[in-house]
Amino acid sequence: MNKYKEIFGVDISKDVFDVYGSKSGHDQFKNDPVGFKSFLKSLPKESLVVMEATGYYHYRLAQFLFKQSVLVSVVNPLSVKRFIQMKLAKVKTDKSDAKAICAYGQINEVPLYTALTAVQSECLQLFRLMDSCLKKRTATKNKIHGETVLGIPSTYVYRSLMRIKKYLDKEISGIEAKLLSLVKQEQQVQLTLLTSIPGIGLKTALFMIVITDGFEKFENSKQLCSYVGITPTIRESGSSVRGRSRISKVGNRKLRNLLFLCSFTACKHNKGCRDVYERIVNKGKSKKLALIAVSNKLIKQSFAIAKSGLPYDEKYVSVLLK
Repeated sequence: MNKYKEIFGVDISKDVFDVYGSKSGHDQFKNDPVGFKSFLKSLPKESLVVMEATGYYHYRLAQFLFKQSVLVSVVNPLSVKRFIQMKLAKVKTDKSDAKAICAYGQINEVPLYTALTAVQSECLQLFRLMDSCLKKRTATKNKIHGETVLGIPSTYVYRSLMRIKKYLDKEISGIEAKLLSLVKQEQQVQLTLLTSIPGIGLKTALFMIVITDGFEKFENSKQLCSYVGITPTIRESGSSVRGRSRISKVGNRKLRNLLFLCSFTACKHNKGCRDVYERIVNKGKSKKLALIAVSNKLIKQSFAIAKSGLPYDEKYVSVLLK
C-alpha cells in the first residue's frame, strides 16, 4: 500500500511540463509561474511529485513546490531510462515519459527533495560558470599552442588569444574568490577541517561542501560514494563471463573528476591513501584502479572528518573510519 494519496510523474521541457497522476491521468501545464500555480491547485493533499533532474528545467518547479510544502522527489534520469527499457516500451512521448516517471515513483522508494538555500544555489551557479570558463581557457591554451607550432604567422591572432586567456584567468580567479567568501559565511569550520586532509584542495573542499549541504544530505560515506559514482560495478555471470570491474559513473561527474585529481597528491602525502594505493598495485592491479580506490578513501576520510568535527590526524582518522 503506497503511503501517498496520489503520485504524479512530471516530464519537464523548456516551454511546458507534462504531468501524469496515478489516479487523475495526463495533463499539461506551461513551464512558468502561472503554470506552476495551476498545477499546484490540481494537487491533492499528501501527494508526491516525481521528476527527473533535467539540468535547469526541473529546478524552478522543484523549488516552487517545495516552498509550498508539496512532497517532491528529483530522481536520476538514467534510473528512469533503465526502468523504461526494462518495460520494453515502444512509444516515447512527453506523455509516456510522465507516465513512466509516475510508475517509477510508485514502485521505488524515492528520496525526497530538499530545497537549496540562497547561498547553495549561488554556489552551484558559480561552479557551473567556473566549469564553463575552465573549458574555454583550456580550448584557448590549445589554440595558442597550435599557433605557436605554426610559428605565430599572425601577430594579431596570437595577441587576441592571449587577451582572451588573460580575461578568463581573471574571471576564474574572481569566481573562486566569490565561492570562498560564500562558503565561509556558513561553513568556515568545515572548510578548514576538509583542507586539513592531505590531498584535498580548496576547490574540492568547496565543491564537496556545496553539493552535500555540509554533509547533511547523506547518512553515511557509502551513500556519498554512490552519489559521486566511484563505487565498483561487477560483471560476472556463470563460469564464462568475467568482466573487468569498473566504477559505476552514475553520479556527480564534476566531484568525481576533482577527487581523481586529488588522488595523485594523496598517494604521496596521505598515509591511509598511500597504503591503499600500494596494496592494490602490489596485487598486480592497474594504477588507475588504485587511484579510484584512493578517491573512494578520500571521500570516507572527508565524511569522517566532517561528521566528527576534528581535524585530520594520521593516527586518529583510521579509528573514525571503523
